[in-house]
Amino acid sequence: MIDLSIIVPAFNEEENISVVANEVNNALKDAAFTYELIFIDDGSNDRTWEEIKAVKEKYKDVKIARHRMNRGKTDALLTGYGLAKGKALLLFDADLQYNPSDIIRLYNKMVSGYDIVTGWKQGEYSKQFVSKVYNLLSRKLFHLPIHDQNSIKIFKREILEKISLRKDWHRFLVALATSEGYNVSEIKVALYPRRFGKTKYGGKGRIIIGIFDLISVKFQITFLRKPMLLFGTTGSISILLGLITGIVALILRYGFHHGFRPLLYLVMLFVISGLLLLAMGFVGETLASVNERITRLEKGKKEK
Repeated sequence: MIDLSIIVPAFNEEENISVVANEVNNALKDAAFTYELIFIDDGSNDRTWEEIKAVKEKYKDVKIARHRMNRGKTDALLTGYGLAKGKALLLFDADLQYNPSDIIRLYNKMVSGYDIVTGWKQGEYSKQFVSKVYNLLSRKLFHLPIHDQNSIKIFKREILEKISLRKDWHRFLVALATSEGYNVSEIKVALYPRRFGKTKYGGKGRIIIGIFDLISVKFQITFLRKPMLLFGTTGSISILLGLITGIVALILRYGFHHGFRPLLYLVMLFVISGLLLLAMGFVGETLASVNERITRLEKGKKEK
């Protein structure tokens, strides 16, 4: 085992690969910890793979891997994790918008007593407003004690053994880690303009996807673990509304001698919906119990 594995996902970054390797090695040449560089070609269609192979020839402690198609940063992170020997992992973008010297600051902050340390982007940059809104929602939904969830970050490798990452969920690594009891901190980091190539991030469509992902992660962290909390509560409210509507219908029918048939249909809708939601809650609790047992078995196998 070494101290740190630096995972660098790259998609069509042929101009940046050698620069990344050179600047990271220069920044860490006097570091008090051992490290390795792991480049992941995420389905590039330019000369990124050739540049990565050239870097491996030039520098020691470099590992490389290649995806046949573009699978996204989350899959690149998991591929790098499979190759990594570090006690801690750091996700570093190939566009060099972060200063490699910040790696030392992040590492030192982590070893001072934290499980995960993320950067807090400073200065003016494109999509700053969107980033602020996204991070505000993240703090409110997940009760995060940091300002920026989607920045350069370093974390202990055991975190990836505890959490489950789906496509694009690397952005929620901090939220998922804190939900498992890991502590988190942050340091201020500068964000620089991209030197070469074009940004790979989309426009408004990506914002919508990000919002739905926020909701999905929140659901997994809370209601997926206790399905009855959601389905039981909403089901009970629905049945209660059905009872109240039924009482109103009876008062109108026998108190004022004025029957109103749509109220009967509304009572049936509320009660049946409530019963179905309660049933879904019981099924969800069963599935959550099975999932927990599977997770314990997998954990037991890993420990062996």
